[in-house]
Amino acid sequence: MGWAFRKDLSTQGCLDALVMAINIRKYPLEKLIHHSDRGAQYCSKAYVDLLTQNNVAISMTENGDPYENAIAERVNGILKMEFDMYGSKTNFKETTRKIRTNIQTYNELRPHASCDYLTPEQAHLKAGLLNKRWKPKKYKINKNSTCIAQTEITNLGV
Repeated sequence: MGWAFRKDLSTQGCLDALVMAINIRKYPLEKLIHHSDRGAQYCSKAYVDLLTQNNVAISMTENGDPYENAIAERVNGILKMEFDMYGSKTNFKETTRKIRTNIQTYNELRPHASCDYLTPEQAHLKAGLLNKRWKPKKYKINKNSTCIAQTEITNLGV
């Protein structure tokens, strides 16, 4: 996993995170899919070029609906709330250090129900499929209809 923390929302932060992720891949020959929202950074020529140069399939949300990017939204929410990153009052260097530590904890120490109670690192290194421990989530649209959103994660060796 790659990450970057910057003082701006420029494409460079996303490029830095993507380069980190590409450089530390454990299974570089396995197929990789990059999923994102349609933010300007992810649609930029430099970002798309870097993905295609590294044979990464591109997947983007259709219309900016947060439910289409639920996993990323969930991870960001956990990092902000559970790890007390929301409204950090420390300086840039200290916040960067805290983010690094929290991402490491999230991936290497914190078991996840969605990973069959393994850490993401353990799940990533495990052979075979994981036992999925969640059910499709139902979202109420209006009084007369219900939309069912199903989450499917495929092990692509990433």
